[in-house]
Amino acid sequence: MNTFADLGVPSFVCDALARRGITHPFEIQAATIADALAGRDVCGRAPTGSGKTLAFGVPLVASLADGGRSAPGRPLALVLAPTRELAEQITGELRSFSGRVRVDPVYGGVGYGKQIAALRRGVEVLVACPGRLEDLIASNHVDLGDVRHVVIDEADRMADMGFVPAVRRLLDRTAPTRQTVLFSATLDGDVAKLTAEYQRDPVRHEVGESTPDVKAATHRFMKVEREHRNAVVVDVVNSAWPSIIFSRTRHGADRVAKQLERLGVKTAPIHGGRSQSQRQRALDDF
Repeated sequence: MNTFADLGVPSFVCDALARRGITHPFEIQAATIADALAGRDVCGRAPTGSGKTLAFGVPLVASLADGGRSAPGRPLALVLAPTRELAEQITGELRSFSGRVRVDPVYGGVGYGKQIAALRRGVEVLVACPGRLEDLIASNHVDLGDVRHVVIDEADRMADMGFVPAVRRLLDRTAPTRQTVLFSATLDGDVAKLTAEYQRDPVRHEVGESTPDVKAATHRFMKVEREHRNAVVVDVVNSAWPSIIFSRTRHGADRVAKQLERLGVKTAPIHGGRSQSQRQRALDDF
């Protein structure tokens, strides 16, 4: 089995990964890293949890390691993510091996102050949600003209959430000679259009099932009178802990959380109406 060093990954990245016990690449990493290091546009299909962050993050950091520092507000690389939680996750992963390459996120749901301060200091890799990034561009805090590496992560979710027009506008602001790397669980529909319009002769790598993996789940449906619903939920949660309960509305999520707390189940609501710190704390506790 190849190691990261065999794929051409610099020693400082290999050493940082080894300190975390990561020495051999996952399938999607082994398939894509060499092409990305060579500067090729990459179109990758892989399911969630397959190791895509290292697949694009390792060559991204390696490509910037020998370059100069970015100017304030002018990143050299851009990673687009559909949600703030994913942006935070990507940032933490890249920082674990980035060395001198500065990595910072920008996303909505929090104040602008810390994000603007980071941009003023300079950041080589900007991990961004499209909406907040466009706000920062409009207020002249970011210029994407120096961006020569772009990663679009979870492009299918980006399309599902209606971000494709914003992604197009952002890509149009980057250097025309940029390298564009795209990862997605599916490569059809709007994702295929993005690939056709914004990637140059991309090498394509596909890992895992071609359709979302739903076979591992067992579905059980229970018809319960409303007054007994919470008691049944408590029994189900206690038999399969930890659990995620979905509600139709954010108010419903808050209500269910309070009701289950009264029945002795430790809960934490998470939805768009919660602050980023509240959402992050809920995820950490989970």
